[in-house]
Amino acid sequence: MALTELWKTTPKEIGQKHVQQVISFAGEGKLKDGGPASKEFRDFLKLVPTELLAKYADDCLKDKFDGSGFALQDIINQVGARLGFKVNDGRYRGTPGEIGFDGLWHTPDENSIVVEVKTTDAYRIDLNTVAAYRRKLIAEGKFTEGKSSILIIVGRSDTGDLEAQVRGSRHAWDIRLISIDFLLRLLRIKVELDDPKIIDKIRRVLMPQEFTKVDGIIDLVFTATEEIKKDEDEAAEAAEAAEEDDDGEKKQPKFSPLNIRDACAARVQTKLGIGLVKSSAAVYTSPDQLTVLVCINSRAYQKIKTTGFWYAFHPYHKELLESAKNSYVALGCGSEKTILLFPAADFLSWLPSFHKTEAQDRFYWHIRVNADAKNFILLTRKGNKRIDVTSYLLKD
Repeated sequence: MALTELWKTTPKEIGQKHVQQVISFAGEGKLKDGGPASKEFRDFLKLVPTELLAKYADDCLKDKFDGSGFALQDIINQVGARLGFKVNDGRYRGTPGEIGFDGLWHTPDENSIVVEVKTTDAYRIDLNTVAAYRRKLIAEGKFTEGKSSILIIVGRSDTGDLEAQVRGSRHAWDIRLISIDFLLRLLRIKVELDDPKIIDKIRRVLMPQEFTKVDGIIDLVFTATEEIKKDEDEAAEAAEAAEEDDDGEKKQPKFSPLNIRDACAARVQTKLGIGLVKSSAAVYTSPDQLTVLVCINSRAYQKIKTTGFWYAFHPYHKELLESAKNSYVALGCGSEKTILLFPAADFLSWLPSFHKTEAQDRFYWHIRVNADAKNFILLTRKGNKRIDVTSYLLKD
């Protein structure tokens, strides 16, 4: 049975195993360039959650085994893919006539990074060799010199000797260095945010920066903090919206943060029969990027006759849904047991009838649902007919 099938049927059991054991289940059980085990392992990594990627990286660094460096290379390339780069996997072993990079990462705006993965900096790296990979790729027309750089990713945070080696070389401006721990921290930040502009800034941290002027780094910290504050503002607005609905019902709202997105997405992927991986705070994608799910949740606001739910839906959610071949919106209603699942085409057709917030720094639609013992109703602006969405309730 392929690794991906094992993951779909027994995720808990597979998730508890050491990465070496996982690889032993793939193909002939050994990672080789062009081999079936390599393909199975890479396909498997596309399905697992971020924390499992971190665990497997740690397995490779703490418990050296035959092929641990190859496995780490595949894991790091998957981290790059989740950071939003288009990734070309490199070779495990160099061979005549082939350029021996570990990974090639491309941004949406056509910047490219030649990636070199090292388990340790205990030995000096031949920077000329890595720089030669980049020159050959430029000569082959893969990218231009002005829109390319080198990223060395090392399995430890104490990289003082390697930093000094890079600074003292003629390639210093073209090379950046990051530890695996901090690369994974970047990924964890990315999956807790949604705004594509902030995510793009996170990717740019891995490319050469002008550090005489630190505006770019400060801007990233500021905008990430502002994104979190916006979530808090939206939660407060939800409470205000719950105080009075279009029927004039009033209540004293109580709310605390509610995040059931992962649990809701797990139910949806079972229903669709497609593996989904968290891409950002509210977005889940299939490994082939053909399916996108925007999953947002609301706590229940108890009213006199009904229960209310409130959601913020953003323009970048709309753009993601429109760009995918198959796309869905899931509204978690108080818990993962109650989910409204919409094909994106249906949901997006209703957007003009919803209330929206248009401020100087943000714009989003208010999605408000009222539910009673029998029906789920989407509330709309005055002059628009309310929409009965009971038929979209997800059933096992």
